Amino acid sequence: MAPATATVALAASRSLSNQDEPQAPEGMTADVARHRADVSTHVAAPATTAAARSNPQTRGITQRRAASVAAMAESVASGPGEANAQAPDRPPLRIEPDERGRFGSYGGRYAPEVLMPALLELEDAWRSAREDHDYRAELDHHLRHYAGRPTPLYHARRLSERLGPRVWIKREDLAHTGSHKINNVLGQCLLARRLGKNRVIAETGAGQHGVATATAAALFGLDCEVYMGAEDVGRQSLNVFRMQMLGARVVPVESSSRTLKDAINEAFRDWVANVETTHYVIGSVVGPHPYPWMVAELQQVIGDEAREQILDYAGRLPDLVVACVGGGSNAIGIFSGFLGLGPRLVGVEAGGLGVHTGSHGAAVSGGTDGVLHGAMTRIMQDPDGLILPAHSISAGLDYPGIGPEHAHLAAQGLAEYVPADDAEALSGFKALAEMEGIIPALEPAHAVGWLMREADAGRLSGLAEVVLLLSGRGDKDVEAVRGYSSTESSGW
Repeated sequence: MAPATATVALAASRSLSNQDEPQAPEGMTADVARHRADVSTHVAAPATTAAARSNPQTRGITQRRAASVAAMAESVASGPGEANAQAPDRPPLRIEPDERGRFGSYGGRYAPEVLMPALLELEDAWRSAREDHDYRAELDHHLRHYAGRPTPLYHARRLSERLGPRVWIKREDLAHTGSHKINNVLGQCLLARRLGKNRVIAETGAGQHGVATATAAALFGLDCEVYMGAEDVGRQSLNVFRMQMLGARVVPVESSSRTLKDAINEAFRDWVANVETTHYVIGSVVGPHPYPWMVAELQQVIGDEAREQILDYAGRLPDLVVACVGGGSNAIGIFSGFLGLGPRLVGVEAGGLGVHTGSHGAAVSGGTDGVLHGAMTRIMQDPDGLILPAHSISAGLDYPGIGPEHAHLAAQGLAEYVPADDAEALSGFKALAEMEGIIPALEPAHAVGWLMREADAGRLSGLAEVVLLLSGRGDKDVEAVRGYSSTESSGW
């Protein structure tokens, strides 16, 4: 372990400065402006667009905006919420960071000098791997034959009757290890092996990312240590034992709030001390560049599958796509399949005891711009810039920030971010269990609870199709829910 003086909150080094961006209309960042310029180019050259669309290299996780994007101009101009009922003849908008790792005003690489060589090495390795046929083929093989992809898109009939529109649940809870986290860790552990690193470390809150990392490490023969806040060790004891059974060492973190934020800090300290032999498998779209970009691309498979599935089953795009958001890897994965195509995209944050109380994890709804864990994003901080403790009934949303691409989507009006409180999450948990026979993780239960609130207020009327991302299964949360149920009038 690194000495205590090697504290790496990754918020101290602010050497990156904004470079001049191309001129864009007021309220629009340059990347969206450039996208609209791309649209104009394709309108002027339809033959090139058709050729690009037929090229198989424009599909999959490295799909480019070289395909037909002319018809997307109207969708991007009008913003989210105006779904096209016909099958799109264009790919979704792909927002990639600039050369400094920024999504508009957010992102970057605010890191101490000791980590810069490792971050640059990782960026180079990812740029090479994402274009390498052998890497892609091996990852695709493991996603299909080991992780169990594609995961189903399930029509939740009884929940649909309760809410109004047809609700389709993207079942990431059925992926190996019980959540979407396996998509990312398989890609990163293959990358660690490519880099010659024989040890991986990870942080975890709810334990799902820790279990997935321990699983992939066992698969590929890598040593594994997982940092977990002591508070989360207590409320996620089942996942702690699962990690240990898979051969990982779980390190409880006793500092500060003893939750996910502190686990990330300790993992960065470990990486500083062992960077030559160790790869840090960050579990969400947070951290310094290239992590938010890399993790988003590894989770893009969720949205690509969901878009194809809803078109097959419903014959049209959904009106609404909903996912829970902490750091936001599951949400960015599902959003990536529909961005710019018209559906309204909603990320449901942890409202905790209510945003007005300060006890929450809603960084967009109740936060401000700042630097956390190596990236400029939306965070919970006091007037002096000190990070505030987050609160959520769910360990996976108990984080005082959000991924920088989400902050960018919110700023551009390309996605919305709304809170759902602890009580609404419990209501969503109970409803999905009793109506569909699916016990969800408490994280996506926030999205179910928000949908119920919107339906009760009549705000889902007129919608035909809704896609809900179920990012993980809830066996890890049964004891916690039972504890809450013993003190609340839950009916259980």
